[in-house]
Amino acid sequence: MADQNITSTAIMESKPSHPLHQIAETPTHKLLLKQWLKEEELILGRIALKETQIDSARKEITQLYCFFFLFHSTSLILLFSASSSQGESSFSCHRSWIPSLCSLLCSLGIIWAVRYKTDVEGHLERLLEREKEDMKLLARCVEELKRKGVEFDLLKEVDALRRAKSLRVEAKPVRKWSARDFVTLFFFTVSCLVLALTRIILCN
Repeated sequence: MADQNITSTAIMESKPSHPLHQIAETPTHKLLLKQWLKEEELILGRIALKETQIDSARKEITQLYCFFFLFHSTSLILLFSASSSQGESSFSCHRSWIPSLCSLLCSLGIIWAVRYKTDVEGHLERLLEREKEDMKLLARCVEELKRKGVEFDLLKEVDALRRAKSLRVEAKPVRKWSARDFVTLFFFTVSCLVLALTRIILCN
């Protein structure tokens, strides 16, 4: 009976402990795991913040779109009503540069605001993509640490993580035309059409 107890005790002692137990018993591995888990929480917070900022930028861009069309449609209706109520249109035609200039300045201002907001949106999307890539790298290292336990080489794995972050390159094709360029061109074309309609309404 005593021999059986000794044998079972020897087997239990020879059996390797679970990697999480090994990490809990090793101060360096335990500290590294805590740091990485804390960093994961920080990255999740930054990802949530970036997503909120992107949604806010998209809402502002949509509001600028609505304001652009609302302003020009209202101004054209008011100009048409004013020109229809006047018996003589030569004075209105002579002064047509005033509403045309106001329309052009407003259009350029809105186009600049839209372009600026779309650039902000693109910058936030790139930052969000980078944060997600960092999250994937960190999650993979945490998983390896939990799986290997004390066999996890701290110097090698941490150095590999740092190299992966520093050598990360955005391999994106260079585009001659982007969606922002087409949006800018579209609004500029609409602005030119509004100028032509303003001239037609006031002079004919």
